[in-house]
Amino acid sequence: MIVLGIESSCDETGVALYDSEKGLLGHLLHSQVKLHASYGGVVPELASRDHVRKLIPLIDELLGKTGLQRRDIEAVAYTRGPGLVGALLVGAAAASSLAWALDVPVVGVHHMEGHLLAPMLDTERPGFPFVALLVSGGHTQLVEVQGVGRYRMLGESVDDAAGEAFDKTAKMLGLPYPGGPELAKLALQGNPDRFRFPRPMTDRPGLDFSFSGLKTFALNTWKDAGVQDEQLKADICRAFEDAVIDTLAIKCRRALKETGIADLVLAGGVSANMRLRERMQQELQKLGGRAWYPQPQFCTDNGAMIAYAGCQRLLAGAGESGEFQVKARWPMETLEAV
Repeated sequence: MIVLGIESSCDETGVALYDSEKGLLGHLLHSQVKLHASYGGVVPELASRDHVRKLIPLIDELLGKTGLQRRDIEAVAYTRGPGLVGALLVGAAAASSLAWALDVPVVGVHHMEGHLLAPMLDTERPGFPFVALLVSGGHTQLVEVQGVGRYRMLGESVDDAAGEAFDKTAKMLGLPYPGGPELAKLALQGNPDRFRFPRPMTDRPGLDFSFSGLKTFALNTWKDAGVQDEQLKADICRAFEDAVIDTLAIKCRRALKETGIADLVLAGGVSANMRLRERMQQELQKLGGRAWYPQPQFCTDNGAMIAYAGCQRLLAGAGESGEFQVKARWPMETLEAV
């Protein structure tokens, strides 16, 4: 089955073609970073309009790149939620219309399930069960995964997600948009011994996260400093990143011990952070398990993960009528098991 995947949940338009027998045939991604940079964050209406402009030309470009025709598409998968409603509607409308015109099945995919299953795009992939740490701009979640659609939420952020805290802290320090990668880059020049930030919610039982206080701690450190120079900025970035990575590592270690599961999947935009990957690999080696990651190109939002996740559900008999309803919020535990 050849599945067209469409991702349009926020500020990136992603399309991909996935073959259930041959694997990923090709994918393309259009980023809206330049469009939103002057605003310092995503403007939902602008994001929706850009998806309208880019989506169909991107699909046609992908078909040309892979040597396929529209008639070769045997099913369509799109991001149903969570995300920005306007942006989601663009993908849902395009997917449903195309599926109707081609008389093929269509299925809406949970955005975070796509991230969770992104490591499956590799030839070497984790087996079930595993614990997944989903870290992105909108989510920080620990999930016990027994199979596709068989999820148990272990813990999640009670305020800012890790990626959101990265971006907001970077913005407060005057770093360019998008701030998270810029903060991580500057942290490499920071002195790890100058500041020690708190590791929130690690001094109590449980697997929930809280990163809002770290953002405030970083701002106060910046304001209270005598001389505000680039080295101070780098040192704050390093202390902030160290605190986030330590917190994530501590919670993951707890989750693996509580569940008795050996493998950890790290997915979502923040999973591209190389220091986080190195730390998780070290932690899993100590525990006798293994850490799995998507390829860097599949850490951020992309159509390939939607095509794969949609393919698994379509093969299991899932599908929708011509009607669609996107979801800005959508608890992953409500998904049906495959």
